[in-house]
Amino acid sequence: MPEAASITIEELCRGFEVPEEIKHFGHAPGGEVVFGIGAIDTVGERAAALGAQTVLVVTDAHIMAAGHGPRAVKSLRAAGLEVIVFDRVRENPTTFDVGECLRAIEGKSIDLIVGVGGGSSMDTAKGCNFILTNGGRMQDYWGVGKAEKEMLPLIAIPTTAGTGSECQSFALIADAETHQKMACGDPKAAAAVAILDPEVTLTQPAAVTAHTGIDAIAHAVETAVSRKRTPVSAEYSRLALHLLAQGFERVMEAPDDLEARARMQLGAAYAGTAIENSMLGAAHSAANPLTAHFNVIHGEAVGVMLPHVIRFNARDQKAAAQYQDLSLDGDLAARVEQLLAKSGMLARLSDAGVAEKDLPRLAEEAAGQWTAQFNPVEIGPADFEALYRAAL
Repeated sequence: MPEAASITIEELCRGFEVPEEIKHFGHAPGGEVVFGIGAIDTVGERAAALGAQTVLVVTDAHIMAAGHGPRAVKSLRAAGLEVIVFDRVRENPTTFDVGECLRAIEGKSIDLIVGVGGGSSMDTAKGCNFILTNGGRMQDYWGVGKAEKEMLPLIAIPTTAGTGSECQSFALIADAETHQKMACGDPKAAAAVAILDPEVTLTQPAAVTAHTGIDAIAHAVETAVSRKRTPVSAEYSRLALHLLAQGFERVMEAPDDLEARARMQLGAAYAGTAIENSMLGAAHSAANPLTAHFNVIHGEAVGVMLPHVIRFNARDQKAAAQYQDLSLDGDLAARVEQLLAKSGMLARLSDAGVAEKDLPRLAEEAAGQWTAQFNPVEIGPADFEALYRAAL
């Protein structure tokens, strides 16, 4: 493994024939993507350059305990900025969580937001930004381009290699009453700066590394065949999957391998950029009801469904050719199953308490999910029920 300071995008992408514009996030929705060991320590400098004076840091208690939140706060304060910390982010944030974040800054004036953590921290930060700058409720922004006023600049610092939210303009916030996940997207919500520091992912527990890594792999696979797939998104999907597959296997065996961690974090960000330029599909649609009704962790829910969705879609000649474009050796569904086996994650839905009687309700809800419409093959409740049964 190279010295930590020498881990660069060019080094990690060596051997991949992709344009420099792709390697350096030329199609990310925000401003700048910064990659490097210790990059988190530049957050104060970058916040000050954006004209900030008072900063809201959105994170969770685990990230604070791991030292990443305090490290970001230290950098911000060293740059002469006032800092307010909201550290009560919860997994799969809802409208309640956004409300709690807003209450934490009630009566205070902030001019920049920093999200530190996994996708939940970044989603909460974006959700707070929508309401703080544009008013109303999260439900008002469900869809694309609903924010009429400018939003505060956001700096996103992912501590997991998973959602790729740092390279997306969407906030995923669930309605606290209906549990419906709302994708609220607007170019103004994208991070002005995304800071990718592989070192901060070293503290992630093995289970979190597995769950988020499989989620990122699913992003690469689903964006590769989405109905909104473009030549640009396909390049990001392909590069993402190669980096993630290599990094994931190694990290499962050697969690302290920083180069493998770097591959995963970079791959997750490329996959996030692919989502922004494409969209997801049936595996994510099938996952959301499992999380809502059986508390299956998102990465596990997506992972257990993904091989079955690949085989369902591969019956279509065009989708099969698009899977082949990913250029992983052998059968893609079997390769994903190998990666899932290495993760030690959920293997069957029955292990999560799902029973045959639950399948019709799950299938109806899956068919109504937003991402289902982007699946490369038309898919309805009967198809989802068959997929769930195959995974049972």
